[in-house]
Parts: sequence; structure tokens; C-alpha cells
Amino acid sequence: MSAVDEWEAMLADAGELTPEAVDRIVGVHGDRGQKAIEAVGEGRVKEYRDFVVVVGHEDEYIIEDDDCACPDASYNLDVEDPEELCWHAIAARIAGAIGAAEEHDMWYSDVREFL
Repeated sequence: MSAVDEWEAMLADAGELTPEAVDRIVGVHGDRGQKAIEAVGEGRVKEYRDFVVVVGHEDEYIIEDDDCACPDASYNLDVEDPEELCWHAIAARIAGAIGAAEEHDMWYSDVREFL
């Protein structure tokens, strides 16, 4: 089991962000983990019918199977290492594990046209 799977299981079991899970996430992901935790706490993870979207500092990022098109994911992460995730993907995983994503009963692909 990877470190990501471990902290995700911790969260799913607890149903919330516990201090132990926070320590584990930050221990594995450093600043990216901290940013992800803050994004979840600020309600910046949105779940639409078609995508999970994380509102970043400069744009909204679609997360699909841990993939993200942000510059960090595109240029800084080792795609061969499944534990290297951008903070947007980490936030999506955290929110999914504890049910913290803001749900929108609409298609993001439709909403995106208006942004």
C-alpha cells in the first residue's frame, strides 16, 4: 500500500481530517499537502456530474485519476512516482475521502463555458 493510499484510508476510516492524518499528509507531501488541506478547509473542491474541480490561486483545475493540468504537475512531478501529486490532486483525494467536496448537480463542461 502506498503512502497516499495509507493516508486516504485513515481519512475514510475517520470521516474527517484528524491531526494524525494531517501529520501524515504533510509528512508525505510537504507544502503541497498543506496547501491541499487548506483548499479543502476553504471549500475549494467542487464535485460536478462529470469532474472534480479544485479552485486554485489562478484558475480552476479538473482532476481526473490524479491527473491535473496545472504547471506544477506538468513540469515538476515525476510521472513515474504515484506518490508525487500536485496539491490540487491531493485536495481532491482528501475531499473525496471525507465527503468534503461541494456538490453541484450540473455538468462542469457546461459551467466552464461561462467562466
